[in-house]
Amino acid sequence: MNAPWKPGATGTRDAFAAFICDEAALDVLRPVVIEMGWQPEKCNKGGLRNAVQSLSITASPNILMVDLSESGDPLNDINGLAEVCEPGTVVIAVGQVNDVRLYRDLLASGIHDYLLKPLSPGQVRDSLVQAQAIFAAPKHSDPSTARKHISTAVVGTRGGVGASTLATSLAWLFSSDHKLPTALLDLDVHFGTGALALDLEPGRGLTDAIENPSRIDGLFIERAMIRANDNLAILSAEAPISAPLMTDGSAFVQLEEEFRQAFEMTVVDLPRNMLINFPHLLADVNVVLVVTEMTLASARDAIRILSWLKTNAAHARPLVVANKVQAGVSEISRADFEASIERKIDFTIPYDIKAAANAAKLGQTFADANRSSKAGSTIQDLASAIIGVGDEDLSEVRPVAKKSLLGKFDLKSMLAKKPSAASKISSDA
Repeated sequence: MNAPWKPGATGTRDAFAAFICDEAALDVLRPVVIEMGWQPEKCNKGGLRNAVQSLSITASPNILMVDLSESGDPLNDINGLAEVCEPGTVVIAVGQVNDVRLYRDLLASGIHDYLLKPLSPGQVRDSLVQAQAIFAAPKHSDPSTARKHISTAVVGTRGGVGASTLATSLAWLFSSDHKLPTALLDLDVHFGTGALALDLEPGRGLTDAIENPSRIDGLFIERAMIRANDNLAILSAEAPISAPLMTDGSAFVQLEEEFRQAFEMTVVDLPRNMLINFPHLLADVNVVLVVTEMTLASARDAIRILSWLKTNAAHARPLVVANKVQAGVSEISRADFEASIERKIDFTIPYDIKAAANAAKLGQTFADANRSSKAGSTIQDLASAIIGVGDEDLSEVRPVAKKSLLGKFDLKSMLAKKPSAASKISSDA
């Protein structure tokens, strides 16, 4: 109805459907529908209530005609119709109440036209031709008012490095501090903590999307996602661990496409195994946060992930975020870590167990619960850098001069006691 038109959303929809209360009106409508080249079987017996019931389980047509004759509260019932109509549907109402105020109110609600009974062929034909012209007309977008969309994928080098904590914090900051419409997609389908970090129930939206990718559209997104605040919507899951993930990843790609239409920011909490199984998830991602700890295992996997990104997602800007950093007690020094991955660490977040516990007790994201802490301040700086990803002076990648494989670590001082780890890093790199 009055929802924004979306290109590419009309391929599987019927051209026309009608829900009319009486046979007399149907007898007038069917010959005109045949003349327009549409199927007369799409003229159904029944009014607005039947239309809502039918469209709640099937895709709405390009042009929809509904009869309000049996409706006691037409305006309220039209709002119910709007909830099940897909974006771009042109709606023509039919009724027997000759009231100018009702006519104006219906047009204001998003109805294209209001036809008064008894219907005449000429009246119906003119209205349908106008509706068809409106639907087929090119939809122009003003580049000056087009919203920039930034998609950010958050990948942890190891389990427990805090990638999910960072993803939920960034999504919250985008939505609350920067007032940007934001979507958070938690792709850890079985053990995701996106909703849990915000003290919300995840719902069935994500599992429904995986099971029925064809249902994914603007209306599905609006119904399936859970609102954390006015600007933040979450799609998460707690799928039964007895049910393996059976998907080719097409649902995730469709979700990302819908997010680009409906939001300005997307944050994807992307487990490492999903990165491997569904590399096409990064096809339209702008920024990839590689979240790591200052350990040998994280260094090894950071090397591998950054190399993979360079080959498979060269369009995305990688940012390396060292999390849970404790001064003087790291397994690897910052200088050695940066030498091993052959680039600088972009952001360093200090270890703060009290702040993490405080966020969990409050049912808030880490950044929201600990705004005044050093760790919270760093995450705020990271959020600002991602928003300014198009600016050349933000988040520049500064590669370090290459070293030999054995020179990636000071083997004598660091790994004398761990020869197997050193050889593993060299072979994987």
